[in-house]
Amino acid sequence: MLNLAFPPQLASVVSWLPAAPPSLAFSAAANRLLWPALKALDWQALVGRRYAIRVTDIGLTLRFTVTARGFAPDSGAADLTISASARDLLLLLSRREDPDTLFFSRRLVSEGDTELGLIVKNLLDALDPERVLGRLPTPLARAAQRLMAA
Repeated sequence: MLNLAFPPQLASVVSWLPAAPPSLAFSAAANRLLWPALKALDWQALVGRRYAIRVTDIGLTLRFTVTARGFAPDSGAADLTISASARDLLLLLSRREDPDTLFFSRRLVSEGDTELGLIVKNLLDALDPERVLGRLPTPLARAAQRLMAA
């Protein structure tokens, strides 16, 4: 089982850091990894909406929007905020844990537009993880696969 534990002091330090640099890095990574696969799906309902991913145990919040050309950092109020620990987010991304199980056990919290949350969930379910990982350079893809298998 994946065993990630971050010291509580890390969250207090990270929460004081500016949100823009991690959001920019996330948007760049999402454009490289997710956007090519997402474009093949019906993603139009995501455009113009604001999102936040809150990694609770690290104190990190990633804010972004979806445009016609991909992901972009955004500092506005989120239409949908997803909150979970780093471990639970990795389990979710690796498909080792079902989003409904995490949600009903209160390990994944969705706030805001619930219909939008369901659209995002269905789109993420439709993505092929191997296709997404295939966009990474080989050493990073192997590291990601090992991390998700841990």
